[in-house]
Amino acid sequence: MSTVSRESTDPAALPLFAAAPSRPGRVRGGFSMRTHEVGAAPSAAIPMPPRRGRVYNGDLDWSLIAGFRKQASDQLSAALGQDRGRLSAQDQRERGRAIIIELLSSEAAERVADGRDSWTIEEQADMATAIFDALFGLGRLQPLVDDDTVENIIITGHDRVMLELTDGKLVPGPPVADSDEELIEFLVFLASRSEVNARSFSEAQPRLHLRLDGGARLAAAAWVTPRPSVVIRRHRLRQVDLNGMVSLGALSPLAASFLDAAVRAGKSIVVAGSQGAGKTTMVRALCASIPTWESIGTFETEYELHLHEMTEQHPIVHAWEARPGSGERGADGRQAGEFTLAEALFDSFRFNLSRQIVGEVRGHEILAMLKAMESSRGSISTTHAPSATAAIGKLVTCAMEAGAHVTHDYAIRAIAAAIDIVVHVHLETTPLADGTAQRARWVSEIIVVEPGEQAHGYATTSVFRAPAGTRIAVPNVLPDDYRELEAYGFDLRSFHGQQAAS
Repeated sequence: MSTVSRESTDPAALPLFAAAPSRPGRVRGGFSMRTHEVGAAPSAAIPMPPRRGRVYNGDLDWSLIAGFRKQASDQLSAALGQDRGRLSAQDQRERGRAIIIELLSSEAAERVADGRDSWTIEEQADMATAIFDALFGLGRLQPLVDDDTVENIIITGHDRVMLELTDGKLVPGPPVADSDEELIEFLVFLASRSEVNARSFSEAQPRLHLRLDGGARLAAAAWVTPRPSVVIRRHRLRQVDLNGMVSLGALSPLAASFLDAAVRAGKSIVVAGSQGAGKTTMVRALCASIPTWESIGTFETEYELHLHEMTEQHPIVHAWEARPGSGERGADGRQAGEFTLAEALFDSFRFNLSRQIVGEVRGHEILAMLKAMESSRGSISTTHAPSATAAIGKLVTCAMEAGAHVTHDYAIRAIAAAIDIVVHVHLETTPLADGTAQRARWVSEIIVVEPGEQAHGYATTSVFRAPAGTRIAVPNVLPDDYRELEAYGFDLRSFHGQQAAS
């Protein structure tokens, strides 16, 4: 049985845990969890501690973890052999877990035989979890992603980490690597590890957008930024509806009644707002108003809506995810394996869909969004914009970036004809006395869009608007043809009553 030591560890062998030797791995803890054994039983029972809500102790020796991870990876590859393609991901993880426990048990026995300091069961358990995270998970990021109180992880360097909690508070987080180089190497490894949707991250491809296990979304940049920049968005609010948004203080019951009726009536809606404003959460809430019998298609660059996982709420969902190509470009200018949202949308017309929902529109996705809105009733999308009316201009710009064949006049006409309603979600960050910050989100405006003969080429009506200094959008003006929403449950009488009172 080979012995792993800090002196024998090759730091360059691992993407994440390529750290210089630090203090010995002395981490105290009180964890207990029955080991799930696969294959040969380990010589000693080492509990694998639960990760949820736990941040690694700084005393873990990451170079030692790296050595164990390398051995575990080599042994797992040899053990799986040709069975890798036939075993589920869970089976592979269980085999890896057994290998990790055996490695640590053997090393613990050799330490005792050699007269070196022995590990406690708790220390071995902590190391086992760290090795498992390095082999299958996100390494030192894993406990943060598993923490139910963490909504977003914001990284501007390996030791500059901010955590946005589910209550909106911004607090400092622990380092996620021992150097920027180590963090970049981990991201390269993470991008290439996926068996179904691997992505490139290199000096030639300095940006990365990746869906992580469990539904989190990772965006990263390096080489074109002073230090590696990473944001991991952990969508905690999945099963949410408009009533839930009311309870969170994001909008009034009357505004929720209007939006619920608009979705049921088949109005096409764009949710706009700044980055991190909660646009995706609002889309999920809107989608909860779609009748359960409707067949839905979702089209995203990375899965974020996860409607296909909410089977009780949405029994029939066909979810498409774009796939970037790799390698050299062919004669048609495309990389091998590329699959675009436009192709997904084209294929979807054979799936008997009631609604086609294009998730986020940042650029060329606008053409898929417009086609979806022109082809089916009640499409829903998001875009980044500082106000509801600014969202229209942003989408016009996105359309024109699709190519010279899209003129300004065409873009305006198409957008004005396709979009019925724009919902703007406002994000406000308030500094606190303790040096942290607090974030709050709410619907600041709901407008109706119609084609127009004015200079803009479209006309807008503000149906709900939050007065300056307030956080609730109140009734403003309702176009006559939107009175029909009363048949879909809109509380028209309350709208007129509150409108008169204001």
